[in-house]
Amino acid sequence: MQTEIIIAGFGGQGILFAGQLLAYAALDAGQVVTWIPSYGPEMRGGTANCTVVIADEEIGASTVRNPSAAMAFNLPSFDKYERLVVPGGVFIANASLINRGLSRTDLKAALVPANEIAETLGDKRLTNMVMLGALLELLPVLSMDALEKTLAAHLPERHKHLLPLNHQALRQGAEHVRKIYQPIAV
Repeated sequence: MQTEIIIAGFGGQGILFAGQLLAYAALDAGQVVTWIPSYGPEMRGGTANCTVVIADEEIGASTVRNPSAAMAFNLPSFDKYERLVVPGGVFIANASLINRGLSRTDLKAALVPANEIAETLGDKRLTNMVMLGALLELLPVLSMDALEKTLAAHLPERHKHLLPLNHQALRQGAEHVRKIYQPIAV
């Protein structure tokens, strides 16, 4: 089985780190992984995206035209990747920076106010963790515990004090999606 995930937004939103974290977590779980970053020449504000492919056997091609899942952190990424996700795929969008709903009805999707959730935790840099938590709730390719362990193992020592907030951001992103998809009692 193979899962392709595209993460896209502006530089400075933690796009590449989110992809690296997914890739490391999959490697730590014994999966086969590719991670391909793509970014413009700007330090901040330019385009940034990465592709993560997670599989249980050798990956034939690391390029992805129609991913199983996508996370769009801004409106240009939303416009580009919504149409490319396979029917029945997962689409997570940062509702904080997107001013419209989805045009497709064949996706398992969530509009997450990721910036606002991160800011309530005290740091807007947690937006990428909120989005990852939301993704894992709809695309259980890895467990939340596995991602948290990988974060602890791969986070630079100077940022270790931020682990509890990162874990909280992951869990709040997942919780937001659980509220959206909660079955309605009759």
